[in-house]
Amino acid sequence: MAFWSLSSSLPLLGLLSLLLFHQTSFTTTTTDVHVHLNILPDVPDGQVGSNYSVFREAHEFRNGETCGNLDVDRIHVAMTLDANYLRGTMAAVFSILQHSTCPENVVFHFLWVRHEPVVYSSIKSTFPYLDFKVYRFDVHRVLGLISKSIRQALDQPLNYARTYLANLIPNEVKRVIYLDSDLVVVDDIAKLWKVDLGDKVLAAPEYCQANFTVYFTEEFWSDPYMPRTFEGRKPCYFNTGVLVMDVDKWRHGNYTKEVEDWMVVQKQKKIYQLGSMPPFLLVLAGNIMPIDHRWNQHGLGGDNVEGKCRGLHPGPVSLLHWSGKGKPWLRLDSRKPCTVDHLWAPYDLYYTSRHSFED
Repeated sequence: MAFWSLSSSLPLLGLLSLLLFHQTSFTTTTTDVHVHLNILPDVPDGQVGSNYSVFREAHEFRNGETCGNLDVDRIHVAMTLDANYLRGTMAAVFSILQHSTCPENVVFHFLWVRHEPVVYSSIKSTFPYLDFKVYRFDVHRVLGLISKSIRQALDQPLNYARTYLANLIPNEVKRVIYLDSDLVVVDDIAKLWKVDLGDKVLAAPEYCQANFTVYFTEEFWSDPYMPRTFEGRKPCYFNTGVLVMDVDKWRHGNYTKEVEDWMVVQKQKKIYQLGSMPPFLLVLAGNIMPIDHRWNQHGLGGDNVEGKCRGLHPGPVSLLHWSGKGKPWLRLDSRKPCTVDHLWAPYDLYYTSRHSFED
């Protein structure tokens, strides 16, 4: 880990142990929170594009003695970037740096739909030392392909940017970790970076015990041809919020086009309901490199309709993911948090955040 972070992470590890021990103690529900997602306030006159920020500046993290050459041993992490989820992105970046043995080796690649001066200046002022690049995702590439899903937030064009990631980042980047903005990493990101992809284009935790049929509609399964796409492979559910990608294989395999082709089918027939994830499953389920479940403790945001509280799955944890409707910053601000939301709070750099266990 970065030198200063060891002692600061001990309370979190204790809390993780407590929550894992008391799995049955927090199956409560939380009231649906109706809060405007845009957490950036109006910027004072003359401050646009300056160092004005609603986030605290993070500590500077330095490499440990065992870290390799900065020019060779890079770890590339890609995330989307916009005002609505900026608070989550800040916490995710902070968590990655805090738990990295070699934080200076981590390069961030942010994807956004437009230049937002306040968002950019917030990143710069919160992490003045951060090695990052920003790339514009052209929403016109995907607008005509998006179908209405079960939740409006899933229909935003930026949710589909991961499909085009390989075409946006530089050619010299051969491998990249893609992460959603509603998660925190509580382990060294280098461990995820080093997973063996074998001959696969993607690595992610697989959940073969999940009922795979529920991710597609009856119209899909009753079609005489469409289910045949899974012939020759054993399809299992995987969550697309945490992916390790072989960028060259993605480019040369033309996977973006395959995902787009299924989105075209979805426009003609309602074959799924969950936004950008099902096309990935159609193209790659059963043909990825499975990795330890500890790297995606997903579903902490509840389901996509009610966002009810959920507990941690049994087992070790390296990454906590609030996929689902409920986001920890909204539930904490509402003072109706779920127990697991207190695991996100230590990474929240928002100025007005003063979360405590008594909230």
